[in-house]
Amino acid sequence: MDVMEKKKPHKGVYLLPNMITTLSMFLGFLSMVWAVQGRFEEAGMAILVSALMDGLDGKVARLTNTASEFGVQYDSLADLVAFGLAPAMLLWQWQLQAFGRLGVAAAFIYAACGALRLARFNVSSAAVGKRFFIGLPIPAGGCTVVTFVFFASLFPDFLASVTPYFALLLSVGVGVLMVSRVRYFSFKEYDFLRAHPVRTMVTFLFLLALVVSLPRLFGFLLCAIYIAGGLAYTFVILPRRNRQLLRALSPQSD
Repeated sequence: MDVMEKKKPHKGVYLLPNMITTLSMFLGFLSMVWAVQGRFEEAGMAILVSALMDGLDGKVARLTNTASEFGVQYDSLADLVAFGLAPAMLLWQWQLQAFGRLGVAAAFIYAACGALRLARFNVSSAAVGKRFFIGLPIPAGGCTVVTFVFFASLFPDFLASVTPYFALLLSVGVGVLMVSRVRYFSFKEYDFLRAHPVRTMVTFLFLLALVVSLPRLFGFLLCAIYIAGGLAYTFVILPRRNRQLLRALSPQSD
């Protein structure tokens, strides 16, 4: 028997990332239950914790060398529950039911676009680079919905009557962004972070302090900045780079 033979991980280890994925899906289901009961802030917190679990399961699978195609597909199904159906239900119970059938349609647009986003990612992830996501990631969409629910509690009384319209626009707008061709930074490549560790740490501490001091305001603000950054990169920075590249490659006229 070769003593240098690589020891395979025990089959039980494969349960660990899938158990974390199951916990993420359960939190999404729990969020829907709480939304129906009118416990909107608890429902939002369940989605945020689910987002934390969603980021953890993939890292655990890679660290324990237990990544599998089953885990990838199961993670997508859990994401649909936690970040597709749960935020749609939260929006409906919170504000969109004021619009009747239009509210149902807006909530369904968000959920359906989330499902399309996941399906497109599963079939095209091998062909797309790791630096960017094509379309707003569904966890970011769900977190944007939740942080807006928290942020809306800071609205003055005279904005209470227009809050449902903000929720309607958010539901449709975030849904469209998820199936768009807008590029969003994926944070999967750490070259910049490794090249500037001190600057990165200071920035992280600064953002953490802001979120901790005013979580309802800066939580939504960070999501809004992430969405605006993708739009700016896709429609302003990238076309400008392409034009500069075309000018550089074009033959020089005499």
